[in-house]
Amino acid sequence: MKDASEVRVVVSGRVQGVCFRAATREEAVRWGVCGFVRNLSDGRVEAVLQGDRESVERIVAFMREGPPGAYVEAADIEWRSPSEAWSGFIIRR
Repeated sequence: MKDASEVRVVVSGRVQGVCFRAATREEAVRWGVCGFVRNLSDGRVEAVLQGDRESVERIVAFMREGPPGAYVEAADIEWRSPSEAWSGFIIRR
């Protein structure tokens, strides 16, 4: 992907059991962002997002708020050079 931006986002709070991964995937697909989202064993949710900067920033903004029923206490954001070329957006187990 030409001029791709990549970010790793880890959110904490009430973010599991509230459809956070599915809602993040829906937003990513809507904005053409590739990567993945998954639950972490410590109760947080992690995502790696890749796409054009504006679209990636939209998903980051969504993850700072979360879907209805979620409560995001913190969002750790790490912008970095793309690690690989992602195709599509998946929910990892």
